[in-house]
Amino acid sequence: MRMSRTRSAVAAVAAGLLAVSLASCGENGGAQDGNAFRIGLLLPSQQITRYEKADRPLIEKRVKELCPGCTLDHANAGDDVASQQRQMNSMITRGVGALILDAVDAKALRSSVQAAHKAGIPVIAYDRLAEGPISGYASFNGGQVGKLQASALLNALRAKGDGRQIVMMNGDPSSPNAVWFKQGAMSVLRDKVRIGKSYDVVEYRPDNAYDDMEAAITALGPRRIGGVLAANDSIAAGAISALKSARIRPVPPVTGQDADLDAVQRIVSGDQYMTVYKPFKAEANAVAAMAVALGRGQSLRGIARTTVDSPTTRNIPASLLTPVAVTAANIKKTLVKDGVYTIGEICTPKLRASCDKAGLTR
Repeated sequence: MRMSRTRSAVAAVAAGLLAVSLASCGENGGAQDGNAFRIGLLLPSQQITRYEKADRPLIEKRVKELCPGCTLDHANAGDDVASQQRQMNSMITRGVGALILDAVDAKALRSSVQAAHKAGIPVIAYDRLAEGPISGYASFNGGQVGKLQASALLNALRAKGDGRQIVMMNGDPSSPNAVWFKQGAMSVLRDKVRIGKSYDVVEYRPDNAYDDMEAAITALGPRRIGGVLAANDSIAAGAISALKSARIRPVPPVTGQDADLDAVQRIVSGDQYMTVYKPFKAEANAVAAMAVALGRGQSLRGIARTTVDSPTTRNIPASLLTPVAVTAANIKKTLVKDGVYTIGEICTPKLRASCDKAGLTR
């Protein structure tokens, strides 16, 4: 994936949202003048909990704020490509005004994206860049995600004085984001640590990660794994479970991504070293603004301040936001401050002592 030079992502989103808000009262008259349409939202997975718990409600809320007469039609593919193709075709048949697509498989959905384009329906790629004639893209800088994970892992290894090899647990090979994450991580790790084993975890599933981690432990030996670069929190969960099953204590540093609640709790307890927090509200606001603008026939100028290329399409207008590394030391300053979780949600009675030690309850 090629990315052009960006300005401040936060400023871009703020400017874009303002532009769409003004436009809703401007040339097209807004929803009160009949400017109401349906927006399709196609999410890829129930396995990654953020999609239904964070992204969906945030997108729906912002769409309603920007276009009170608009309606959001939602479907979740449950990690099944054929299901998502059927869901997308159904929304095309219903004649939605715009489609937000978080693709299960970027390449496999190309024909559906082409069908939407042929029907005059703009498709905005969300979180993962799908192939085909995409009209806009809202996500986080995936290369930076990988760099944050790799840098944190190296810091943890240095703090332990541990020069042993690591295991890389990459994302699903069908996801362009997984490639992006890995490229970012390798730009930091190359020549600094030995990679004993590397796996592409199908569908980001914890059970697949468990099997891969178990194979790594068998191949390398339980005492020869200094850390694990896990692409997201679901993979981290499976890897940590395998390490515990092999009675490896303490669990070596394991990275993650998505700031799932159970991952945050694992960080507090010491089982997981870090996660990557992607402020979902900013991402949801950006894609909602794109969908409303394109549904009204407006440009994305002011919302998308950069462009990206997919294997099939060049210069796709994009809003790429900045991710944040989260360890036990800054949970309160990031996730709690932003209202993602409360102290009460994180600090269950079982974790009370760990939360005290991390400074979360003081």
